[in-house]
Amino acid sequence: MKINNIWLVALVFIGLTACDSEEHLLAYPLEEADTSQTPVGNFTSGTADFSSFVALGNSLTAGYSDGALFAKGQEVSFPNILAQRFALAGGGPFTQPLMSDDVGGLLIGGAPLYGPRLIFDAVNQSPIPASGSPSTDITNVNPGPYNNMGVPGAKSYHLLAPGYGDAGNLPSAANPYFVRMASDANASVLDDAMGLNPTFFSLWIGNNDVLGYATSGGDGTNPITGQALFDGAMDALVATLTSNDANGIISNIPSVTDAPFFTTVPHNPIPLDEATAGFLNSAAAYGAYNAGLLQVEGLGFITSDERAARTVTFAAGAGNAVVIIDESLTDLTGINPALVNMRQATADDLIILPASSFIGTEAVPGNPATVNGVAIPLADKWVLIPSEQTEISDATTAFNQKIGDLATQFDLALFDVNTFFNEVATSGFQAGSAFMTADYVTGGTFSLDGVHPSPRGYAVVANQMIDIINAKYGATIPKVNPVDYTGVYLD
Repeated sequence: MKINNIWLVALVFIGLTACDSEEHLLAYPLEEADTSQTPVGNFTSGTADFSSFVALGNSLTAGYSDGALFAKGQEVSFPNILAQRFALAGGGPFTQPLMSDDVGGLLIGGAPLYGPRLIFDAVNQSPIPASGSPSTDITNVNPGPYNNMGVPGAKSYHLLAPGYGDAGNLPSAANPYFVRMASDANASVLDDAMGLNPTFFSLWIGNNDVLGYATSGGDGTNPITGQALFDGAMDALVATLTSNDANGIISNIPSVTDAPFFTTVPHNPIPLDEATAGFLNSAAAYGAYNAGLLQVEGLGFITSDERAARTVTFAAGAGNAVVIIDESLTDLTGINPALVNMRQATADDLIILPASSFIGTEAVPGNPATVNGVAIPLADKWVLIPSEQTEISDATTAFNQKIGDLATQFDLALFDVNTFFNEVATSGFQAGSAFMTADYVTGGTFSLDGVHPSPRGYAVVANQMIDIINAKYGATIPKVNPVDYTGVYLD
């Protein structure tokens, strides 16, 4: 069997090579951004007090982007951008647990734990790992507390957990990013944040309570947090943060379907020649599977609609859908072990970005009968089927209702990130002279990991928060120019 050789990462960037010019293609500055401009004027804090600003959250607060945490990415985290602006109206110093390098990644006792960040190779039109080796070792503890208490990977309830920074609790009950910054082994993230007696705070947490399930394709290895657990954690966090009459801004959870991690890889990227398509449809391949479906339909085990949905067919040319495992289908393996729960993907399925690295490749090199996504269905972890998307959407709606209720109860500023990111994804957003979208690479909003914002994206987030803070507390904090921040790092 011969399949046209494809490398889906290249297909992901077809839209890039079709651009009119290099200037259009690279919708971000090629040079390092100049963020040193300090506005001149009399700026006020209104009823807010920025003298001790503390930011709590996860990777989005930490400044994580391009698949890693690294020093120059942290410098353009939205809390650091806010703190620089707050300083113009009485804001105090703002400290961050900076990584040891700009490579990203982590070591543990000198052994690799996480790899380096991604950069964009403009020549080959693809993301590649940054050169160099990680040098940040979590055993070199630099205890806080820090003003930026964003901990990559944290869920809502993790911020309350004592021992979340205890290396002895790794890997299940501790977080390596918090290990390197915790004030002591028994501290919680919230404990350390409160150690700075915050007068103003930002809280953006809950993304990982649904995102972990989504990025694992809903395969069950990282379940969505239960509503009661989420509600209890959020109640405790906000009550504690406001216990000394601190003001703040709380942000809700964006829909995963607005991020390029879930929207970039097409469901139908497979090109085939006529001979290969004919073979795949023959009795020697999927023809036998399709015949088996007809038999079990005739016996009444599945409906004609399900049989049609499960039937696998290919055609010569481009646009063939990948074959996926769908656990929601009727289990027929007790009748015929060959009738596994597979079907071809539709436009309603979301294939996650990492799958782009192997769809169309041979699982066993040299064996065309092992082509991923054609002869071998994509496993559950690579695809969000519609029912899984509904689970995520329902949980996000319920979590956001809780966050909104807390903002009202405690009279806090609320940033509706969900609505804002949906606007960016559906119609784009004019940020100064830059028009930003949720398109992978060229959109300028998201980094190369497809989930976290780019520096420019974080700058826009900071500006949105500044607008909301100014309106809520009567402050006059100036915004930054998003074009001063890069969309994608080239080095």
